[in-house]
Amino acid sequence: MDAITINTIEQQAERAFSSQSVIFDELYSGNTIVSYKRERVRSHVLKYIAPGGSILELNSGTGDDALFFASQGHKVHATDLSAGMQQELVHKVKVCRMQGMISNELCSYTMLHQLQNKGPFNHIFSNFAGLNCTNELDKVLASFNDLLLPNGIVTLVILPRFCLWETLLVFKGKFKTAFRRFFSGNGSKAHIEGVHFKCWYYNPSYIKNHLKPEFDVLSVEGLCTIVPPSYIDGFAEKYSSLYNFLKRKEDRLKSKWPFNVIGDYYIISLKKKA
Repeated sequence: MDAITINTIEQQAERAFSSQSVIFDELYSGNTIVSYKRERVRSHVLKYIAPGGSILELNSGTGDDALFFASQGHKVHATDLSAGMQQELVHKVKVCRMQGMISNELCSYTMLHQLQNKGPFNHIFSNFAGLNCTNELDKVLASFNDLLLPNGIVTLVILPRFCLWETLLVFKGKFKTAFRRFFSGNGSKAHIEGVHFKCWYYNPSYIKNHLKPEFDVLSVEGLCTIVPPSYIDGFAEKYSSLYNFLKRKEDRLKSKWPFNVIGDYYIISLKKKA
């Protein structure tokens, strides 16, 4: 793929997320299942990062995760392709007086070789499917080895090619949504604030195969496998008892096959060999 095509793909995603940046926090701050997802991901990362570690965050958005990890004593270098998201992050960092713990850089994850701050870091982290916005995930993964210290950790939150909850939408007649991940070889169309872009879906095997033999897999957890995806509006509020029951079930089964690979997302962590 030539540079013009790559730039077009990334520019489409950048325009979409920049257009949403000023309302992003307002849109999702009150969503119970989004809060559940964040808690799950953060707990997963904290299992593996040493006290006072350094984190390279990809697609950092408006900085909610960066601020959380900084509050836990970790230094975060927050990167994003979206200028709008970076502006919101910088504002929040100043308000929270976290400038000493959080740095930022406008950079695409497909161009990590151009980073000004190359670390090396203890942890590379990417949340909520930002890496699904490229058809060149192999290029991103190939950058990780040089950016990590020995025994460094990678944690990625990715949309797989099959989601149990989405497939069940076939019974509501939503055939396009139910099967969009199956037929996404050339990218699945998405849009935010009227701006269209594409996303691709990757199974855990893709990540594992592209990071071996330099990395060992630590764990794979399903996220919103039994708990409904956050786009099912108001589920947790309308059916609070059922929601809490499903959370308990997911917590018990999140690391077991097939529940660790058929969620709306999966969380995968790998360790760089010394």
